[in-house]
Amino acid sequence: MTGRIAQVETRYAKSGTINIAYQVTGEGPLDLVLVPGFVSHLENDWDEPRSALFLERLSSFSRLVRFDKRGTGLSDRPLACPTSRPAWTTCVR
Repeated sequence: MTGRIAQVETRYAKSGTINIAYQVTGEGPLDLVLVPGFVSHLENDWDEPRSALFLERLSSFSRLVRFDKRGTGLSDRPLACPTSRPAWTTCVR
């Protein structure tokens, strides 16, 4: 782990009936939303040194918002997997 940004709090937002895990780091003038790839885990990202350094750098000039998509990481698993892009994009709202 690098000089991990103070203790990062994982919070949850509702998307329908699903709880979406998210973290906010940094206090820069830009809001930057980092959309995860196929698989993500907010807390485990901080344990991998290269990933942690990347997140710290992004947080140095922005307010970085990251989330685990539904069904991955710390977010709830849906009863049925969405198959359309509009269903997945509701996670960001």
